[in-house]
Amino acid sequence: MSAELGKLYVVATPIGNLADISFRAVEVLKGVDLIAAEDTRHVRMLLAHYGIHNKLVSLHQHNEEKIAGSLLEKIRSGLTIALVSDAGTPLISDPGLPLIRRLREEGIEVSPIPGPCALIAALSVSALPVSRFSFEGFAPRTASERKAFFKEKSSSQATWAFYESSHRILASLSDLAEMLPPERRVVIARELTKLHETVVGDRLDRVLAIVEWDENMRKGEFVVMVEGATVEKEQAVTPEQHKLLSVLLRECSIKTAVDMAVEITGARKKLLYQAALAIAERE
Repeated sequence: MSAELGKLYVVATPIGNLADISFRAVEVLKGVDLIAAEDTRHVRMLLAHYGIHNKLVSLHQHNEEKIAGSLLEKIRSGLTIALVSDAGTPLISDPGLPLIRRLREEGIEVSPIPGPCALIAALSVSALPVSRFSFEGFAPRTASERKAFFKEKSSSQATWAFYESSHRILASLSDLAEMLPPERRVVIARELTKLHETVVGDRLDRVLAIVEWDENMRKGEFVVMVEGATVEKEQAVTPEQHKLLSVLLRECSIKTAVDMAVEITGARKKLLYQAALAIAERE
């Protein structure tokens, strides 16, 4: 890479507690020529706390296509720039993708400065399986779109998570309860690292009841995590159950034989019924 080119740092910032910023992130923010921020007013509070007085430029979802070009030119001229979002790790449901793509296409270095992320923080304390998970960004805004989305995700066997706002958390959980069984485990994390941090995990119907009952549980920023669907393993009729069915079928109808076998063995009726049909066909 040409020594004349600048560089972009993608810098993670605190999601609430200002002490969560890394030493490296502070040093990078102090050392760059320019900081591109989603909301310059919000970021100024963080920068002031750490005595950082670098120039700021706004880069948000409504201007990022336009601003990406001018930032690219600045980096081409040798400037170093830091990209930050309002909170957490940039590009995780935040602006910045057009800029990163253009820099990558031109072979310009983009370096991550890792740190806080609401999604990862929430998953780490969820007690849900996270060796495999999917992140779905923000849930759709309308009820019909949310229900279609939840129905599509209902059979996913991995944990899945989405962000939700205080304005829609109750409606979102209500729609989720219409699409998923009430016993499905759900965890909601609100205001992580902040004064009113709360993590609640339980059956979906109970979590919904808590949010309906407690007005405070409808305030703040939310990560909603949903346990993956459980797929029952295919069971087989045991030799003892098979012998019992064979004996009963000599004297009883299939229905009666199956009912009696269920009462004696406690096995699933559907499983024994299929086995009984197979025995009857053979005999």
